[in-house]
Amino acid sequence: MSHSVAAVVTDIPSIYTSWGELSVYADNAEDAFGVQYVGLPDGCQVESVSTLQRHAERFPDSVDGAVTGGFAQKVANYSKANGGEAFTGPLTFLNSYVYILNDTGLLTGRGASTEFSAGASFWNRYGRTLYNASVAQLQYSPTFASNGSARPKVTLRTTGQSRIENSLVNWSLGFFGPSFNSTPDPALTEWESPFRVVVIPEGGTENNTLASYDSCFNDNSDANANIASRLQDAYKRVYLRSALRRLQAHAPRGFTFNYQDLYAMQMTCAYEYSFIGMSDFCSLFTMQDWHGFENVLDLQYYYLYSYGNPTGRAQGIGYLQELMARIRHQFIASSNSSVNATLDDNPTTFPLGQQIYADFSHDDIIISVLTAMSLDYLKDAPTTSKFPPSADNHFALSRLTPFGANLITEVIGCGASDPEPVESRRVAYAPGQYGYEASNSSYKFVRMRLNNGILPLNTIRGGQCGNATSGRLDGLCALDSFLESQESAFELSNYAFACFGNYTLANSTTGIDYDGTIVQGRDYTRV
Repeated sequence: MSHSVAAVVTDIPSIYTSWGELSVYADNAEDAFGVQYVGLPDGCQVESVSTLQRHAERFPDSVDGAVTGGFAQKVANYSKANGGEAFTGPLTFLNSYVYILNDTGLLTGRGASTEFSAGASFWNRYGRTLYNASVAQLQYSPTFASNGSARPKVTLRTTGQSRIENSLVNWSLGFFGPSFNSTPDPALTEWESPFRVVVIPEGGTENNTLASYDSCFNDNSDANANIASRLQDAYKRVYLRSALRRLQAHAPRGFTFNYQDLYAMQMTCAYEYSFIGMSDFCSLFTMQDWHGFENVLDLQYYYLYSYGNPTGRAQGIGYLQELMARIRHQFIASSNSSVNATLDDNPTTFPLGQQIYADFSHDDIIISVLTAMSLDYLKDAPTTSKFPPSADNHFALSRLTPFGANLITEVIGCGASDPEPVESRRVAYAPGQYGYEASNSSYKFVRMRLNNGILPLNTIRGGQCGNATSGRLDGLCALDSFLESQESAFELSNYAFACFGNYTLANSTTGIDYDGTIVQGRDYTRV
């Protein structure tokens, strides 16, 4: 009996969508999450839209930097002490390798480009119709075309972390378009005049829905972090077994690879590509190895920020409350979560009635918001033992939170209470193209997209937006029903106990279903 040997992949574009949250951004297909009817019905149009925008490509942070830098130092130490020995074959480059990364977490040039493209895309997809753009209008105009008067400034929000704020800057260059005006303005004179920025501090203990882990103290506990790390470490030994044997054959005498080394090499591939668009580390692994790498990262986020962690819902509930407040056109006067009520009860820092909202944040916040919503499409956990992992796993970060990810919420006005779903996508070339009339659109709906893919709101627990056999075919949920579906979201988060309670977590080699929260007195080892 012959056994085929999996081939090493050297074509980077075929693997860079298998890097979990380090993946290169690509729009999901509109039906990627199972919603088959992707067109907007006749008589309907997006009336307002918000995006929760992740930063794009960056350098490693201190955690990942310890992984990539640690391996680079191991190689450097060996080479210094063993000058006569050499790596061979595909590892020959390690004989003269120079580590080019740092652990600042700063946005890279490629990341800036990703965010610029995201801003331009947001204008093309939403800005043109929301602001009744003229023919061939490239970007947002700060004045009304009808009379030339100034539009109200658009308020954008960001955390104070460098890569987040710089993501806002580059996204804004794409959306507001000062670098491709018909009359060039190399000085970018007052280019920021159409918008104002609310910078919410990150890194202390202040309330910040865009970095909610700062004010949820138990999120930072060793016990919570260990839930994911134990499962990740175990899975590395599963998926890297063959790669370890293969690469050890090219190591010099006295240099021994371990599982963490190979994981570091895969991570270095992703980060070097995020920096310079190339990496010799990307040509060392099979497609199955890369799928295993993705699964390790999926495990990390599921068991740190989603249903597998007691604080999963709590970390997302604050932003969800803000989203509901915007839809209801209400300020938030007091906070029971990560909401900063000082900011959210102020029309300057939390304006209502904007046609677009853009908030700049992190990948884990997007995951936690979807968890707080009880979007059970993402409920099933990544495998802790199967290799290769299932190709149809719903919780795959490469589709959920690649670099530059965006969670978009559309509020849609329609002229009918139950408009006929449209199967195929239709480009909105102009406002009212498909029969929409603002004066006759009293029926409101919500539709959500994640990196362009339409989310199945009928999988929100409780059935207000439908269920497996009911609900709309096109991902729309009546606005009142959507709001009703989230009425119990805060209660489900158990915010105070999850974030500040004194509880003990059980060790598990298979993962415990906390449902993203923790209830005092419940024995989760029996769930």
